[in-house]
Amino acid sequence: MSGVTLSKVVKKYGETQVIHGIDLTVEDGEFCVFVGPSGCGKSTLLRMVAGLEETTSGRIEIGGRDVTRDDPAERGVAMVFQTYALYPHMTVAENMGFGLKMTGHPKAEIAEKVKEASRILKLDDYLKRKPAALSGGQRQRVAIGRAIVRGPEVFLFDEPLSNLDAELRVEMRVEIARLHKEIGATMIYVTHDQVEAMTLADKIVVLRAGRVEQVGAPLELYRDPDNQFVAGFIGSPSMNFVAGTVKGGKVAVPSLQGEYELPVTLPADGTKVVMGVRPEHLEIVPGDTHSVELTEALGGVSYAYLEGRGGERVIVEERGDERSKEGTRVGLSFPPERAMLFAAEGGKRIR
Repeated sequence: MSGVTLSKVVKKYGETQVIHGIDLTVEDGEFCVFVGPSGCGKSTLLRMVAGLEETTSGRIEIGGRDVTRDDPAERGVAMVFQTYALYPHMTVAENMGFGLKMTGHPKAEIAEKVKEASRILKLDDYLKRKPAALSGGQRQRVAIGRAIVRGPEVFLFDEPLSNLDAELRVEMRVEIARLHKEIGATMIYVTHDQVEAMTLADKIVVLRAGRVEQVGAPLELYRDPDNQFVAGFIGSPSMNFVAGTVKGGKVAVPSLQGEYELPVTLPADGTKVVMGVRPEHLEIVPGDTHSVELTEALGGVSYAYLEGRGGERVIVEERGDERSKEGTRVGLSFPPERAMLFAAEGGKRIR
């Protein structure tokens, strides 16, 4: 068993509290991703699991064992950082086996573990090279290999792909996903990139200001967010939000010049609300509510950036050969059942 359990975990720096009583369970063998904007506490929380940050109060368990006050070396975790932190004078094989060498493991055992990690990560052709002769993606694979060699209970990744270019990031996402399937270990992964979170995770933990906003499977968060923050953060491009008011059992939206009957329990007439619609659920139709400011053509799909009369901005996904022309005025249509409704104050989902 190598699950991770956090119970009412708190982190303070002096009088400043940055992690606010988080409760979370990461199951054995699960790939869990912490995601959120910069400063939300995701890296701090990961470092607390690793033992690199002291836990002010609360309890951290790994494999059912209380490790809250244990040193990092005693926790059975291995961490892969944003920077590769490889020894430049050592070969790939020496870098991968260095941790075991320092703990006095026999040479034959180290060689066997390095060989197995190299097979998993397809590094056999690079074992005699030094880091300077490797690409960024290869160096990151070596850093992951160094973690594998240690045979930890839990792998911790702190934004490991942020230093790579776009193509390598996609390649390494596939490598990490394949690695998880092959070794089946518990992995906790920190990123600010929600695309990484959606493609890698079994479970996503959305954080904001040191608190958990929502926990769930990627598609669960995408399809059924609890609040406006999660709805806007999960999905690329993000969900469109327009202001509205409850009126006679419908939602009146001035920017769309319409009133919409949504399949939710509406609050009292006059209540200010926010309606959210994802770009793929919007359709451009004849009209003059919005002007087309920019069309971003990406091949099989395009995104039209529109501006309403009140200055509100809306993104619409377009497919097919026809594309909106910049400078034209258009209208918008969408299936009302696809819209989501949120409270104007606090952003809680209205269901």
